[in-house]
Amino acid sequence: MELMEANSNFKNTIEYRKARRQAKEIRGFYIHLTVYCTVIPIVIAINLIFVPDFYWFPFTVFGWGTGLLFHFMEVRKFTPFMGKGWEERKIKELMEREKSNYEKFRENN
Repeated sequence: MELMEANSNFKNTIEYRKARRQAKEIRGFYIHLTVYCTVIPIVIAINLIFVPDFYWFPFTVFGWGTGLLFHFMEVRKFTPFMGKGWEERKIKELMEREKSNYEKFRENN
């Protein structure tokens, strides 16, 4: 009985919810990767069979591959463009700016 209660309490914790959300994100990436790996050979075959004198499939491979790369980066929480903690720093900056604007407004009125 205690084990069931402990398991029930664990499912309600923030850590569990966060881990579950991340597992769903990873699963979504693997589905995306599987579809990419299945469809791209078909696209290449269609290109080579029906329009062999112009190779347009690299546009599809590169475009979709770029989206897949960004999906991977999102799932792995890899953010080289914004850096670690960027969002929190930006929120603090915006809040400080808003507070400063509010104080200036109060001083003028």
